[in-house]
Amino acid sequence: METPTYKTIFGPDWDLGRWTSSDDRVRGGSSVSNLELTAGGVLFHGNLDIETLGGAGFASQRTVENEQVWDLSGYDGLELHIVPSDRNRYTFSLTDEIPPRRPDSREQSALVWEYDFGASEAGREVRVLWKDLKPTYRGKSVEDARSLDLSRIKRFRIMIRSFFGAQQGDFSLKIQSVGLFREGSSDNSSATKESMDCGGEKTEPKETRAKKSWLPSCCTSF
Repeated sequence: METPTYKTIFGPDWDLGRWTSSDDRVRGGSSVSNLELTAGGVLFHGNLDIETLGGAGFASQRTVENEQVWDLSGYDGLELHIVPSDRNRYTFSLTDEIPPRRPDSREQSALVWEYDFGASEAGREVRVLWKDLKPTYRGKSVEDARSLDLSRIKRFRIMIRSFFGAQQGDFSLKIQSVGLFREGSSDNSSATKESMDCGGEKTEPKETRAKKSWLPSCCTSF
């Protein structure tokens, strides 16, 4: 059977029983996060504290520990539909491993693949190709990391962190859905399409872009 060009994995009718908070309080911090049902999605909100841990801090919601494994193979990346309400930077991550807990019941760290995005810059759609995910361990980049096993994903997480004191305080991000896409997909064409690279400007028809070809580009390649 041919793989569909778009597949929703979370939303718009979210099951909050599949999610739980994972904040810096596990390390003695004071940040707090919540995931609340709203019309057509969920609201990820709370307070990011950086005073308790001396400039560091994070707040997140993640999928709960169970036997579920997601097979993302056959797709080119993740697609988040959001409604920006602040100018904070957020992180979406996933991992294919959940190490056993320590004797004191605390979780052990694992290799995690992350993508950072500015909510106000991304518009209403955040598309993340697998190659754009950055492998990290305890928040630090890992060079020459092994490949992510897309056929055995065991956890998803939405997070906000201080980025070494660059942001703090109340935060709020509405997430309508999280899905998978294949490049060249047209099934989801009715969704709002806004450029991540050009500060949220809407994509224009080819004819309109041609008329403006003499204007300086609003963004650089990367």
